[in-house]
Amino acid sequence: MEQCSIVIATSARETPVLILGAGPFGLSLAAYLRDIGVDFILAGRPMSFWREHMPSGMLLRSGLGWHLDAQGEATLEAYVGDAGLTEADVMPLSRDRYLDYVAWFSERKGVTPDIAAVEALTLTEDGRFSMLADGDAISARNVVVATGFREHANLPPDVISLLPEGSYGHTCDVVDFARYRDRSVLIVGGRQSAFESAALIAEAGASEVHVVHRHDTPQFVASDWSWVEPLMQRTEREPGWYRSLSDEQRTELNGRFWAEGRRKLEPWLAPRLDRSNVHSWPNERLQATEGQDHRLQVVLSSGAEIAADDVLLATGYSFDLRNLPFLADDLHSRVETRNGFPALDTAMQSSVEGLYFTSMAATQDFGAFFAFTVSVRCSSRLIGDSILIR
Repeated sequence: MEQCSIVIATSARETPVLILGAGPFGLSLAAYLRDIGVDFILAGRPMSFWREHMPSGMLLRSGLGWHLDAQGEATLEAYVGDAGLTEADVMPLSRDRYLDYVAWFSERKGVTPDIAAVEALTLTEDGRFSMLADGDAISARNVVVATGFREHANLPPDVISLLPEGSYGHTCDVVDFARYRDRSVLIVGGRQSAFESAALIAEAGASEVHVVHRHDTPQFVASDWSWVEPLMQRTEREPGWYRSLSDEQRTELNGRFWAEGRRKLEPWLAPRLDRSNVHSWPNERLQATEGQDHRLQVVLSSGAEIAADDVLLATGYSFDLRNLPFLADDLHSRVETRNGFPALDTAMQSSVEGLYFTSMAATQDFGAFFAFTVSVRCSSRLIGDSILIR
């Protein structure tokens, strides 16, 4: 979320709930709170991460079942029907189509952000949360952190140490691929994001696209997410089931989820990569780079050499609570963490009473699927019902 300048306000607006983030998790929770009669303030710019940090032309891997409405009314299926379309007309679902659905959902549920940005969040002596937002002071009994991935872009030190400063960008920061027209682009990474970026960059007119990754190239096989929704239903009935698993069981379950998301490439992507100027380099590592005529001369572990004008890091995201800019130091010190994640109870509440976390921040205690929109409705019910009875 963007920060605003500190302005001293004479009085504070009070709210039972402040939701930080107006992406899928924040909007879904806001709609659910409205449905169950809980007042709130929603902070953020609607779907800003999706609009500004995902490329136009991107296609989603999820189906129509991954909608936002915990009440099951303003669903993706309802949106498609309302538009006079069929599932065949909209699948695979594009980023732009999904954004249109979210706008339709927000209007239908009557949820829009009240404020755009929040400055440092602190905890007062009486146990309330205090913050400045767009220059106004706000006091809240509960705060839900539902921010996106932007602050958690993974920039592997062993890779960027080999690259000249300014020669690379992460996929969340480089989304206008027209900049790559007539240029040679090296993409570091070998999952769906890397290969879809390769297709989009080639389609934007790049001269050469090289995809370098440390593992075998994933197969073009449709992902099967049918088994995930029952896990969400189980989490609503039995919120602590995931944390009760042994380490081995959690590893196996998360491995199954990642096998669908990371060890497969969607079949519709294959023909878009069937180009003479798109090259895949599996089981390779970058060995050295040196500039020549303002180009990178990249040497791979096999000894192959690539000349590139630009490097795009499709290296995913890695959550760390310390990356959240709006949490003041005093609050940071109060939140119990494990491996950089907040330790959450079965209602997704942290060790600080009234401070909740969802989305990627919840994956350690609720499973890898909580980084994906399949979990938004479950998350909304768990947090909303907890707040309702506080």
